[in-house]
Amino acid sequence: MTQNDVKDPPDMGELDPETRAALQSLARRFKSADGIGMQVLALVGGQAENLIGKLPMSVRQGLDGATRSALEVAFNAASRSRASVSDRADWLNTVVTTAMGAAGGAGGLPTALAELPVTTTVLLRAIQGIAADYKFDPTNEVVRMQCLQVFSAAGPLARDDGTDIAFLTTRITLTGPAVHGLIARIAPRLAVVMGQKLATQTVPVIGAVAGAATNYAFTSYYQEMARVYFGLRALARDGDVDVEVLLREFRLLVDPPKTLK
Repeated sequence: MTQNDVKDPPDMGELDPETRAALQSLARRFKSADGIGMQVLALVGGQAENLIGKLPMSVRQGLDGATRSALEVAFNAASRSRASVSDRADWLNTVVTTAMGAAGGAGGLPTALAELPVTTTVLLRAIQGIAADYKFDPTNEVVRMQCLQVFSAAGPLARDDGTDIAFLTTRITLTGPAVHGLIARIAPRLAVVMGQKLATQTVPVIGAVAGAATNYAFTSYYQEMARVYFGLRALARDGDVDVEVLLREFRLLVDPPKTLK
């Protein structure tokens, strides 16, 4: 291939109006996903970075392992449930996890820890349902891993600038230990997110309320991230546009270059 054979990728102006409008809608959805999480922080009267410090040292040291175990359980349990439980609407998933968060928070740290793998499973199952909404097969191994990849988004209590889009750009490849490797990579970051969740559920007096609010925020957030993730890939598939082009333009929409005044 000569230098003259290399073509520049199409820019936003070359996208058809329908694709452009859909991309802009996904960008708005992405940027608005943090609001509820900030309300949770206001409820518990703290900052996200300070929440984990309120947990006992033994819990903090075990967060990585607990989160990895929760992801391992969820990865298998969520897929198995597809044979007997139909996909639910986003609002119903949110109702279920909100009730679970209230129950977890009502009993303090022990029940919050017990609720963690269950909530993770319900969240992953909801993400799989969203993948199916966009006509991706949740039984396909790559799609299952893409659903798991959504968990590497920063989390509703951490993002406040709408620029965490790294999770959208990571390529999924199938190798022998691929699933365990992906879980090992996601778990440390998700452990921080789940530590913040556990801490809100142990707030004295309002543990049940904080637990319900936190799970509401988490479910809303990850469902929105899943709709962005699979929405972008559906746009690439249905519009016959390279996904890298869409991701590049998406990045410009959510994090436009700063201009000098």
